[in-house]
Amino acid sequence: MSRDGSCEVPFNGQLTFFRLAWRELMKIQEACDAGPYVVLDRLLTGRWKLEDISEVIKWGLIGGGVDTKTALNLVSSEVMSRPPLESLVVAQRVLGAGVVGTPEEEVGKKSEAASPEEGSDRSPTENSDLPPSSETE
Repeated sequence: MSRDGSCEVPFNGQLTFFRLAWRELMKIQEACDAGPYVVLDRLLTGRWKLEDISEVIKWGLIGGGVDTKTALNLVSSEVMSRPPLESLVVAQRVLGAGVVGTPEEEVGKKSEAASPEEGSDRSPTENSDLPPSSETE
């Protein structure tokens, strides 16, 4: 997953590139009669509708560069002709990437800008000419 709403997910026997930008998210919203985050919530909590799965995959393929006719054929052959649970994880990952993306840093890794100098136990205001904030004039 990345910040541009894209991800690569195993689909149709290969690693497939999907992307949900603003346009595709709007199409999903229209088709599913719910906002993208509501659709994602349904996919994750088991309250999904069939079109939640098929529309996410279709628009993710189209957003990823697959032409509309091929995307429709793939959804028909690889999603709609199989049990829904086979495609559920694909839809979850694709919509998750489109709605949430991924952070630019690894989880738990502190930014160098936010970290104090290594080995420094000095207060950043220790040598300041300003009076302590608890002092009154």
